[in-house]
Amino acid sequence: MMTSLTFYGGINEVGGNKILLEDKGTKIFIDFGKSYGKEGAYLEGFVQPRKSNGLGDYIDLGLLPDINGLYRNDLVVQQGYTEKEADFQGVLISHAHSDHVDYATFLHRDIPLYMGKTTKGILQALFEIQGRRDREVLDFKEHGSGYRDAAIPRTIHEFSSGERFKIDSLEILPLHVDHSIPGSYGFIIYTSSGPVVYTGDLRLHGNKPQMTREFIDAAKKEKPIALLAEGTHINDSPKEESESKVFDDGLEVVSRSSGFVCADFNFRDVDRVRTFFNIAKRTNRKFVINIKNAPFLKYFHQFPELEIPNYDDPDVILCKPRLYTGTFKDSDYRGFTDYVQLVNTKTTLQIGKNPEKYLCAMGFYNFPQFIDMKIKNGTYIHSASEPWSEEQTFSVERRNNWVDHFGMSNEQIHCSGHASRSDLFEIVKEIDADVLFPIHSQTPEEYKGVVDNIIFPEFGKSYELQNNNKHE
Repeated sequence: MMTSLTFYGGINEVGGNKILLEDKGTKIFIDFGKSYGKEGAYLEGFVQPRKSNGLGDYIDLGLLPDINGLYRNDLVVQQGYTEKEADFQGVLISHAHSDHVDYATFLHRDIPLYMGKTTKGILQALFEIQGRRDREVLDFKEHGSGYRDAAIPRTIHEFSSGERFKIDSLEILPLHVDHSIPGSYGFIIYTSSGPVVYTGDLRLHGNKPQMTREFIDAAKKEKPIALLAEGTHINDSPKEESESKVFDDGLEVVSRSSGFVCADFNFRDVDRVRTFFNIAKRTNRKFVINIKNAPFLKYFHQFPELEIPNYDDPDVILCKPRLYTGTFKDSDYRGFTDYVQLVNTKTTLQIGKNPEKYLCAMGFYNFPQFIDMKIKNGTYIHSASEPWSEEQTFSVERRNNWVDHFGMSNEQIHCSGHASRSDLFEIVKEIDADVLFPIHSQTPEEYKGVVDNIIFPEFGKSYELQNNNKHE
């Protein structure tokens, strides 16, 4: 049987990667992520897939492929079908962003997941912060289970950069890349037809470009028969960006602010956590986080190379927002009892007495808490990507209304987790695979002319791979 690739996500969209690789009877998926674009086309608020229909709504809307032996039997039965044995040998997870991992919650219990140690830790931290909700990647409870029923653990195999492992007939070499979340990987997959390279999400302008460079050099050396390359920002205009520029610009803005400062960014972006923590220290402010993000600091602090403070660091303040009773009782913070009595824990009311002493890393979803802080002036720094959909544009309007309400100035300071257009072009030219499959992009056609042989994959279509001996 020939080596083949079938694309069930990441086609003309950013994220949602679900790519099936088959070789000599071995079948694995590369990532199994949530499709924000497709979800946004149908779902919002209370309009969500019905749990009463198992996976039926997801499949009917094209959010999940209709494939036997891929999904949890409790959901398959709920949908009205019969139980199936697992028919896949594994799923490779490149990193912990939702658009690469979240739909793994639906996978058959007997399909093992392969992920880096850091990715597993981030998923554990997310569970500690958010609870089970709809993300059940590391373990899951079957449909209809009670609150006290035990969760079913999945088989998780951890890997490290540069250490090869096998899944039946396939050999996989994971290699770290720089991205906006730690523990991000690209893969070189050795098939019977030749090496297949998957970039995952990567960049060359972050704090650790050498990691991405090591991946590119290794991929180039293998002379791959196929390259699956992301193209998130392939259509963006050139701009100067780096994490060091975020620090410099942020330091300048915070230094001239005499009032409250709010920095709004994704807390899983460890570089950004470190950047604004260091800005807070340089400007003699305390770094405030929502108490529910304390598990992230606890986890990231375990890795000295990340240079992230622990949750009990004297320069960190854990903010207790007003919940449930409205009285800041310890019982209001279920699941976070280890943090509520620390000397560096303060309520929103306490922080509001001297807001100018803090740099608050609590973004849009925490804005109502600023009412309790009585914020009347200050600076809001948005340190995440600009809107790329109509719905996100509406969110920006709402965000700006809040910022105006609190009398704060509005600043945009950001560095993307994805490679620039010019870097993407250089990456695919340097790796020089027999064929390029552009994925994870709304405008993959921008790759035309960059390399000679390009296939723009179609959803659900299989593509056979063969060694063309191009490099011999």
